[in-house]
Amino acid sequence: MSKIAQDIIIAPVITEKSSNEIAEGKYTFKVATDATKTDVKKACEELFDVKVTAVNVSNYDGKLKRQRYQLGRTPSYKKAVVTIDTEGKDITYLGKGGKDVKVSKKYKTSIEDFGFGV
Repeated sequence: MSKIAQDIIIAPVITEKSSNEIAEGKYTFKVATDATKTDVKKACEELFDVKVTAVNVSNYDGKLKRQRYQLGRTPSYKKAVVTIDTEGKDITYLGKGGKDVKVSKKYKTSIEDFGFGV
């Protein structure tokens, strides 16, 4: 898919449930209907500079609505719940000669631009 990240992630979904899940590192977005999980993961990592650990996607059909005598549908959409890595700890491992090597994580542990101040 050759879409840019701004075309994949359309808008944040701000509900009571999604606001409560922010503490667990889960953010909810309305995404493009043809976007895959890997597209959503790459777009989140590029836009918000975070490490994505999991992406759950669900499709929603439009509801039937009636205006006077005409029947119509609201647009269908796709929603993605993105789980990010919220632990900002440094990673240590053994390098050459048995020395401890410490690598700091170069990504953020929360998304500040989510639509309201967290």
